[in-house]
Amino acid sequence: MDISGELVDDYILIRKPSDVGRLYNKSHIGTPLPSNQLRLNLLEGVFLLDEGKMILHHQKKQVSFPALLKQAVQRIPEFETKYLVYRDLRSRGHAILQVDDIPHISFRKFTQRNEERPCIIAAFSERDILDIRQIQQLIQQSTKKHTALWFALVDEEGDLTYYDVSPIKLSGEIPEHKYPKGTAVLLKNRLIVFDKKLAGLLLQKEFYGKPFGETLQLSFVEALYLHERNILEIQTTEGKILTWEQSSHLMLKHQPDILQRLQVFTDLKKRGLLVKTGFKFGAHFRAYSKHPEATHAEFLIHVIEKDFTSVWAETSRAVRLAHSVNKEFIFACITGTTVDYIRLGRLRP
Repeated sequence: MDISGELVDDYILIRKPSDVGRLYNKSHIGTPLPSNQLRLNLLEGVFLLDEGKMILHHQKKQVSFPALLKQAVQRIPEFETKYLVYRDLRSRGHAILQVDDIPHISFRKFTQRNEERPCIIAAFSERDILDIRQIQQLIQQSTKKHTALWFALVDEEGDLTYYDVSPIKLSGEIPEHKYPKGTAVLLKNRLIVFDKKLAGLLLQKEFYGKPFGETLQLSFVEALYLHERNILEIQTTEGKILTWEQSSHLMLKHQPDILQRLQVFTDLKKRGLLVKTGFKFGAHFRAYSKHPEATHAEFLIHVIEKDFTSVWAETSRAVRLAHSVNKEFIFACITGTTVDYIRLGRLRP
């Protein structure tokens, strides 16, 4: 038997007790009223009409699915994106409610007995702009309410991709070692350590650089970091000794974001991680919590600043690649002298 509803302005009223029980007690749809009636929002109404589970009337005239859909589009911001997420999660067996009291949050999911904590869900279209400030605000909201945070991305064909979004405290087991002082020669895109003993120690202890014939080549960020630690002196090919400022100035010409990368590299090293380039994985760094002989890199880290924005397609590509190689995708967000780490993981609700 179809559920009977009455359209009243921008909501739907369910009066019959048996219909109220079917919707609210069994499916967690609607909001109970003191009069033992049930109030549905327009999104819930469109869903029930779409599923063929409700007959809707307004002033004794039946309301069609297209008519209610048009009204919902006019009344609910970003209706099409929210509805596709709502319908998809409902079809997967998740009981979710539309949220209007938390900025940028679309839904709240009912907690099941086997779940550790409740969940809030932000719905986005693939054409929306990824704004890291908004993501940080959403993380703050979820942390404040002790909930998990999901992102639901709707592409132009209506397909859904889900992400589990959370702050992450990175840490590793790689201690920083002491090394004898040495010299690195600056070429155009790399530096060379000719001292075989120092080169061997740097590679063996903390996996710095990569063999370059019988020498060791270092990246810009590795060399600047070792220079800051007073381990390396940097010279030109003509033998001129460079200060840290002179070295970084020359490197900035070839790598404009070198100082931002160095800040994150330094922070990761302090956390006990071993850090290498992530270029072949489409990220700035890959990071290991243990020596590469004991584990593969667990993290792909992309360095961004507090005002970072992007199209969602780029992040979708990065997260999918990380997932395909059994790594976690991490944003390293720089705010002044602080680096915050945000994990985006593929999710199958």
